[in-house]
Amino acid sequence: MAINIKSPEAEKLVRELAELTGESITDAIQHAVRERLTRERLRKLGAVERSWSRVQRIQERIAGGAAASDVTTESVIGYDDQGVAR
Repeated sequence: MAINIKSPEAEKLVRELAELTGESITDAIQHAVRERLTRERLRKLGAVERSWSRVQRIQERIAGGAAASDVTTESVIGYDDQGVAR
């Protein structure tokens, strides 16, 4: 399968990388893309893990807040301890 690189800068960079590493142009591209994919996958995974961590902290605050409160469910919804609306 062929890829046509239309950017002179991209071609220059690939050729420079291949020359520095002693790899063929194909190998240089393959290794560079593989390394970038690995970094991006890890970055995305890190973002997902940070999101789950935030969700867990929120859940802990909510769970802790309800247990630590002296406010009853009845008083929140407007009923006294006898079940009569206030």
